[in-house]
Amino acid sequence: MTDLADFRRIASGDGFLCIVATTRADGSVQASLVNAGVMSHPAGNGEVVAFVARGGAAKLAHVRSRPRATVVARSGWEWAAVEGAVAVIGPDDPAAGFDAERLRQLLREVFVAAGGTHDDWDAYDAAMVDDRRVVVLVQPERVYSNG
Repeated sequence: MTDLADFRRIASGDGFLCIVATTRADGSVQASLVNAGVMSHPAGNGEVVAFVARGGAAKLAHVRSRPRATVVARSGWEWAAVEGAVAVIGPDDPAAGFDAERLRQLLREVFVAAGGTHDDWDAYDAAMVDDRRVVVLVQPERVYSNG
């Protein structure tokens, strides 16, 4: 059976590049490329798949209206998918216990979980604020793969 450890291993094989699928209002699927990683839920609700989205992104509008997503990682011919409910935390999506400072830290944590490194964290933080970036957390309900 596939689990989040398998997802993390597969995602790491291709630089944590993953496809996220969300649902448009008309029921069609929108897909986009993100860097996603596995991390502990910041509120202590187990492990989640997390990624950062730009404030005006279509995928963000979709999960705000229909809070579910599927994230697929692949490396070579191996792939794994995680489906589940979505939580969004950001400047326009407040969450209890997440003031501006905690959001700044969380954006960094997600970036690192998704394989990111940075030489100038202050510049990273400024870009996150300028883009109104948010954290998207996918709570795993189904995890499956071709393995």
